[in-house]
Amino acid sequence: MMNYPTILMDVWNGMKLQVPDPERVKPTYEHLLSLDDTTTFPFWAKIWPSALALTSFLQAEPEWIAGKRVLELGAGIGLPSFFIARHAMEVVITDHSSEAMELANTNILQLELRNTRSIISDWNELPDQLIGETVLMSDVNYSPDQFGSLLEVISRFLGKGATLILATPQRLTATLFVEALNPHIQSVTQQTIYVQGQTTDISILVLSI
Repeated sequence: MMNYPTILMDVWNGMKLQVPDPERVKPTYEHLLSLDDTTTFPFWAKIWPSALALTSFLQAEPEWIAGKRVLELGAGIGLPSFFIARHAMEVVITDHSSEAMELANTNILQLELRNTRSIISDWNELPDQLIGETVLMSDVNYSPDQFGSLLEVISRFLGKGATLILATPQRLTATLFVEALNPHIQSVTQQTIYVQGQTTDISILVLSI
């Protein structure tokens, strides 16, 4: 059940999605935390700069997703997936958060997308049958203790012939992670995203064998 109240918001050039109300995420979280001190902060409940940068990249270079089976890992709200859904053959949106995927289902119905579905799945325990010709990941490499498992996931999909597109902020903590990907980086695109008066520099890496 969704704990976070949502609003209909124009998230990308006229495309509207139901998203958690930005004004109510923090107070709702604090209330839930007062009831259960193990409640984790809903990082999924925001459209992050990396998702905006990835969406912009796919708008400029649709050949990566047009007519393809596309998988987004750690999608959160799933902006890139919803933007490309009408151009892809199939879109599968995944996240470990059941609330995020419940909201994704709401937006799938709202947008009347027949080629898009969501799956509750942690990238550490992805079903073997989950495949994608193009795999999207935005700002997933934020926690160094997850780098090892993320690199294993990336290696798995590359081994199956997929192209991976990773959007990542230029954090110092992510330097070693990106360096580990160097043998597979086919191209790098830099974008600067402006949100509410703040700028974030994003690198978009296209990876393949």
